[in-house]
This record gives sequence, structure tokens and C-alpha cells, in this order.
Amino acid sequence: MARIELQPPRTLLYRAGEWYSRRKYGAVLDPGKIYAYNNKVLLALVGLERRVERWNKLDPALKHLAVMACSAQIGCSWCIDFGYWEADRLGLPMEKVRLVPTWREHREAFSELEQLVLEYSEAATATPPRVSDELTNALLKYLSMAELVELTTMVAVENLRSRVNSAFGLKGQGFSDQCQIRSVS
Repeated sequence: MARIELQPPRTLLYRAGEWYSRRKYGAVLDPGKIYAYNNKVLLALVGLERRVERWNKLDPALKHLAVMACSAQIGCSWCIDFGYWEADRLGLPMEKVRLVPTWREHREAFSELEQLVLEYSEAATATPPRVSDELTNALLKYLSMAELVELTTMVAVENLRSRVNSAFGLKGQGFSDQCQIRSVS
């Protein structure tokens, strides 16, 4: 159960957000309900998310693996649930996405680049971060500087999402129920 009521004041901004969220995702996102308690925070994060959606240097599948690895490491069941839905929408192989939380036990399912992205995502998510020169140099054999910057910043953005959602006690919202697999929360 969420640590904050998911019944924010029904301001004009919140009602507009409800409409948009239902239109885009088929449901009102629980994080949006929480952010609606503070309009300035809500507007800032909506602006951030809209800009993040336009980042296009890094392959979307790699970006999504990074996001899922962060969510799994932090233990954000809401983000994992939503991440399965996003992976399904992107047409990613769900059997691979399902393995992200335990990717080290299933290395054969991932390319060398995917394994490096997963390792880097976990290393950057750790507190304090554990990114090494060796890991960065290994990634730079596959990625451009622009792609590495996008990967690193995407990991930071997902850390923000996952840590906030976990702190507020958000759980899966049923998005993975619409996919070929179920959440591992």
C-alpha cells in the first residue's frame, strides 16, 4: 500500500493529467497521483519525462534494459511492472526482459554489449557508484560518447523514478498483466 493517499486534490492540472495518462497509458499512473500533491514538482517532472522521451542516441532496447536493471536493483516493483508493459510496447522479447533481474545467471540470453549495459547500469545505481574505468572503456568499444552519456543519464533518471516510487511504497499497478508475462515483484 502506498505511504501517501492516492487521492490528490482534483485541481484542473490533475484532471488534465488524468486525461492524458488514461489516453497514453490506459490508466492514471500512481506516481502521477503522488506528484499531483505538489504542482511545481509535477510540472517539472512531466517536463523532464517529455524531454527524456526525445533522447534518441542510444538504441531503445539497450536503454530499456538499463532502466529495468536499475528498477530491479533498487527493488521498485511499480517500475518493474510498468517496465514490462513498456518492453511489450517496444516489441522487445519478453523472455529476455523477464531475465533482467537475474541476468548474471542467464548470460547466454544477452549479447556482450547487453551484458555490459546491464553491468554498467547496476554499477551506476550502486551507492556509492561502482563504475570503473575498465567497464567504461569496454562500453566505449561498442558505444559512442553520445550514447554513453545518454545511457548514464538514463540510469540517473531511472534512479530518480525508482527511488521515489519505492520511498512512497508504490507497488505494481497491473501493467504487466497486459503483457505476455507477469511481474516478479
